[in-house]
Amino acid sequence: MKQILMIEDDSAIVYGLSELFREEGFLTVTAKTLEEARRAEPGSVSLILLDLGLPDGEGWEFLTELLARKDAAVMPPVIILTAREDEGDIIKGLDMGADDYVTKPFRTGVLMSRIRAVLRRRERPLQAKETLICGNILLDKHRTTVTAAGENVILTAGEFRLLAYLMENKNRTLTRNLLLAHLWDSEGDYVNDNTLTVTIKRLREKLGENSRQMLKTVRGIGYQMEDLND
Repeated sequence: MKQILMIEDDSAIVYGLSELFREEGFLTVTAKTLEEARRAEPGSVSLILLDLGLPDGEGWEFLTELLARKDAAVMPPVIILTAREDEGDIIKGLDMGADDYVTKPFRTGVLMSRIRAVLRRRERPLQAKETLICGNILLDKHRTTVTAAGENVILTAGEFRLLAYLMENKNRTLTRNLLLAHLWDSEGDYVNDNTLTVTIKRLREKLGENSRQMLKTVRGIGYQMEDLND
């Protein structure tokens, strides 16, 4: 049975979510402080729910420590669950490596949907696949070809790299900072923010009229390639 490590100091939330997770078939490990979280062996759970404001420090500390571990590549996904809804905090969390960011108050059904989506992404490592699929878009990394609704799509090298990265991380919000960092070219010339906006616009135009439903703008944060069939 999959386990969720919930790092949260609000007893009401801990009780309510523990009951919800039990009904959904998950075991819950709880920690109310950073110190308890460090002793909880995070590598043994399937997912971590992380509050930012804890009695003995900030959740950022735990996230930083988690991602700095030698076995960080096999660490469980992290969803930040917090009352902080400032755009800067959301961007910071996603840029640091959190898989999702959910603000309080939240709907339990939405939270469970986010949890399932994150677990699905972790269970199928898309980066290792040569062929990526999102809706009617198919990208072949080996042949560097793209089709949309069966029609060939001609992309520039930059457009192809951006689309591949979005499809490798489909259903996950990628901040503009993450995308800009990924698009640093082989000669070290940084792709600026305006270039990213233009590249997204061109991708939508080339992929056809349905692309806007899949290649979504997350206002103030970044972009997400959403597969409605998943």
